Amino acid sequence: MEKEARDTRFFAHSTPNADRSDWQPLAEHLGAVAQLAGEKAAFFGGGEFAALAGLLHDLGKYTDEFQRRIAGDALRVDHATRGAMLAVERYGALGQLLAYGIAGHHAGLANGREAGERTALADRLNGAGLPRLLDAWHGEIVLPERLQPPPLKTRPERGFFQLAFLGRMLFSCLVDADYLDTEAFYHRVKGQRSLREQARPSLAELRAALDRHLTGFKGDTPVNRLRGEILAGVRNKANEQPGLFSLTVPTGGGKTLASLAFALDHALTHGLRRVIYVIPFTSIVEQNATVFRHALGTLGEEAVLEHHSAFVEDRRQSLEAKKKLNLAMENWDAPIVVTTAVQFFESLFADRPAQCRKLHNIAGSVVILDEAQTLPLKLLRPCVAALDELALNYRCSPVLCTATQPALQSPNFIGGLQDVRELAPEPQRLFRELERVRVRVLGPLEDAALTAQIARREHVLCIVNNRRHARALYESLAGLPGARHLTTLMCAKHRSKVLAEVRQMLKQGEPCRLVATSLIEAGVDVDFPVVLRAEAGLDSIAQAAGRCNREGRRPLAESEVLVFAAANSDWAPPEELKQFAQAAREVMRLHPDDCLSMAAIERYFRLLYWQKGAEELDANNLLGLIERGRLDGLPYETLASKFRMIDSLQMPVIIPFDEEAIAALRDLEFADGCATIARRLQPYLVQMPRKGYQALLDAGAIQAVAGARYGEQFMALVNPDLYHHQFGLHWDNPAFVSSERLCW
Repeated sequence: MEKEARDTRFFAHSTPNADRSDWQPLAEHLGAVAQLAGEKAAFFGGGEFAALAGLLHDLGKYTDEFQRRIAGDALRVDHATRGAMLAVERYGALGQLLAYGIAGHHAGLANGREAGERTALADRLNGAGLPRLLDAWHGEIVLPERLQPPPLKTRPERGFFQLAFLGRMLFSCLVDADYLDTEAFYHRVKGQRSLREQARPSLAELRAALDRHLTGFKGDTPVNRLRGEILAGVRNKANEQPGLFSLTVPTGGGKTLASLAFALDHALTHGLRRVIYVIPFTSIVEQNATVFRHALGTLGEEAVLEHHSAFVEDRRQSLEAKKKLNLAMENWDAPIVVTTAVQFFESLFADRPAQCRKLHNIAGSVVILDEAQTLPLKLLRPCVAALDELALNYRCSPVLCTATQPALQSPNFIGGLQDVRELAPEPQRLFRELERVRVRVLGPLEDAALTAQIARREHVLCIVNNRRHARALYESLAGLPGARHLTTLMCAKHRSKVLAEVRQMLKQGEPCRLVATSLIEAGVDVDFPVVLRAEAGLDSIAQAAGRCNREGRRPLAESEVLVFAAANSDWAPPEELKQFAQAAREVMRLHPDDCLSMAAIERYFRLLYWQKGAEELDANNLLGLIERGRLDGLPYETLASKFRMIDSLQMPVIIPFDEEAIAALRDLEFADGCATIARRLQPYLVQMPRKGYQALLDAGAIQAVAGARYGEQFMALVNPDLYHHQFGLHWDNPAFVSSERLCW
């Protein structure tokens, strides 16, 4: 009788032990997930909703079929839909919102009515083909009688967007809680300590460390004195109530550490939980994370988490590989997260558990949006709506941090931000006092004339709009002393090495002629007397100007940014960049002497947005799809597929550039998990278009590392002849096989 009673119990997870003594009871799992999910959602007032989702998410395990499956029978059982059905039956519209996440807690959020790769939620709620739900659940879990409406401050024009956003946040709490409880159960079974129990430094400890670092700051030049004034002014506003902020500081004004100092002060004052630093380009994630770690001293390594899209999840890989690949499953529980705009915003519109599980940890954060002007125009309105919602209902303080503030506020921008407070002290004065360059338009230049402009100057930076042009220019400078080249076809470690050489040459007064793509504009600290810049948007020209007379040590008249048009049709920019350049030309014509002033920058963005029109600022009509779908037709899967900040998929290739990279690749073969190693490998990645990636793959020039464990997650270059010490990775003739093959 004892065996019979034990066998009639219901379990969530099993082990190889046939006596079931260490299996996890289903009621225990549901209760634990409910508690965890409720705690995670409490920060934004969604605790009751998330806890209910936790109780219902595995309701379908109260079936004979599922219990047979975890006992070893080869059955496929849908255990997620029953809970979603009950949510709708009992709680109506509010239950409908929960049903998306409950039904999708393994496969991902589906569309409400239109099928995509997943069955639409409406079709699943019909219950066709589901196993019979046993009544035993009534005696094991207790559901609330009713639900209170969510505590949302509303934007009437975006009502269903707000509900969709809440649904995804609740989904995040559910899947994170489910994952953590399941992980904890299996760790207990194995007698292991959960990796998630890692201690982190507190925000108070981090602020104290930053204060110690800042005591070494010297106001020994006019520029440094202004940087000190900016830092003090920003910190003085940390007591302001959470909400939307801007930090408008000229390039080179020290906004990176000033924004971190504000974020830590503001978070501690108002009981916020973390700082999330959102950077426009993968290429500078490591750079900013390194700055923060250095500023935070011994605490920096434990405090700062880098997370971006360098390694993409391969949907084809095995279940075992997915379990081991936990980089993409980071739940952003570190006190400081450094990520990319792609990772941040695509996660806010994502549908898959791995991407969404971290979202609830954005609530209660200071979100520093570095170089806010770089958000893609085709997604600008959805991005602005997301930032507004985070500030309105999730206790976030987004900070638009830039030298070229985009005109995103109402009424200049349809659906724009409201009540944005400026942190910088007297930005207009700062721009006047930090004016360090003159901008002059050269007009069209043939390559020979451009080469002559570079050759006749000993210290010059030339920035062009595409990699092919940069390489051709660099090759035309062959033989000139100090010629250097920077491109995204180099891995970050290689670029850092080149930049170190450049800074040393400039410091010692040696000739230095650097040709680069726009990557040099992304927060790279170099200081040239002259910068040549191919026509681009005014924000790009302003960023280029930040690499000229950066420390203000040269006379204004001798510090020039020379804007030229590439006359060679081979280097024609893409259509969107042409539109940016056209708007910049118009504003420079209207502001010939102050084209980098705040007034000129605002005019530029307003002109650009007017030229595009509201429809082009939400090119896929994502906001319209949400409002039209209403609650029972929220298009979660469609949103995720259409919200792509980068149109062409880039594939990462690992470059065995030095001994550290080779050692990390060796470690992949034996490590239990790969998150730490993946972060070690990030500085050695080159992102490639799929066509070039496929060419290398077909030729055997790249190979999977530990492929049996991780699939094609870690693809490394094995033909060293395809990586050049001056040009980086190339794939013109990937079939060319080196006599030397790399191995690890």
